[in-house]
Amino acid sequence: MAGTENTKASELLHTPGGVRDIYGSACARKLEVQHSLEQVMHSYGFRNVQTPTFEYFDIFNKERGTAASNEMFKFFDRGNNTLVLRPDMTPAIARCVAKYFREETEQMRFCYTAQTFVSTGQYKGKLQEVTQVGAELFMDDSSDADAEMLALTIECLLESGLKEFQIEVGHADLFRALVEEAGFEEETIETLRDLIESKNFFGVEELLGKLTVQQGLKEVFVKLPELLENLKEAADFVRARSKSERVYKALERLEKLEEILKIYGLEDYVTIDLSMLSHYSYYTGVVFRAYTYGNGEAIASGGRYDGLVAQFGKEAPAIGLVIVLDQLMIAMERQKLFGETALGGTLLVYPKEVRAQALREAKKMREGGQVVQMMRKSSKKEIEEYVAYAKRNGNDSLIYLTKDGEKQQMIEAK
Repeated sequence: MAGTENTKASELLHTPGGVRDIYGSACARKLEVQHSLEQVMHSYGFRNVQTPTFEYFDIFNKERGTAASNEMFKFFDRGNNTLVLRPDMTPAIARCVAKYFREETEQMRFCYTAQTFVSTGQYKGKLQEVTQVGAELFMDDSSDADAEMLALTIECLLESGLKEFQIEVGHADLFRALVEEAGFEEETIETLRDLIESKNFFGVEELLGKLTVQQGLKEVFVKLPELLENLKEAADFVRARSKSERVYKALERLEKLEEILKIYGLEDYVTIDLSMLSHYSYYTGVVFRAYTYGNGEAIASGGRYDGLVAQFGKEAPAIGLVIVLDQLMIAMERQKLFGETALGGTLLVYPKEVRAQALREAKKMREGGQVVQMMRKSSKKEIEEYVAYAKRNGNDSLIYLTKDGEKQQMIEAK
């Protein structure tokens, strides 16, 4: 019987797949990096916003969300309405803007730190709950806004302590315009999308060989994944083979963006990739993803979504970014960018006889900006046991108040 109870108790210790506990120095490091990202966003004029952890399913439907219906955690309220844990923050903030700022015609800047939830199903080891730190810029459809959000992403990553990363930038409408010009059917578009995204040149060539398509456009689709080195040459190559105004506009937007990034002095962090695609239906313009070694997942992403807020009743061009804090932390840990993280603080140990003095001492130290953890000394324990505990606990120092009120520094602060 006792064995069965122990087994049940042991089972209660486990978390579901895809979620985890974070504690001690790992939690301290995560919060420190989170704070550094938030500070950079605040320095750019972004203001915090919070939205509910769960909302109506329709807020994140296919047209507005980044997760498929079967990837959302769904449940029902008492009125039988379908609710979901938010898989993405952008539609929720777009809803807020449409609701509370319907009459505003000038720039609005919001930032957030929030948990998001996506069911990864069979993908074992993949996180289903992550912390996202993001920023959204509304009512500005300029290339300057695009460049500023990329600059903000770069500055955030640098401020976090990351040293080596690259941001891939593309345009969501370029591929859409090219397949529209080619007249492809939806099934062909999806197959072509998968082949280009995986940079399968031979697969693209083989697929197009079976279709009736203008030779110039065929060359564009085959060459798209290779056009990385020089944006001007790549854009000229595409222009010479396309007659679509939408294609021309997308290329001009990327060229303007590159020009502004050079003024920022950040062009070395950015690669323009004309083959970059987005599965998120709400993106309409510039899109980007940031990568670093030590993690195959994107650590940051974003893009322009000029039509999303309109689905909630307000015309508002917008561009946003999100840094997936958990993925950033994984990369930084694998790159060994963290030293020993001391949780710090002073452990103040006292016997009950000098309780009042200990409370006064702790209050004075805290008012001076120090972190103080108090522990009443047990008569059954020696002070050496508290010294050992303080070292395990990561305290910088230990002060022992004796029964006579004498202060003894058992561990010196570094």
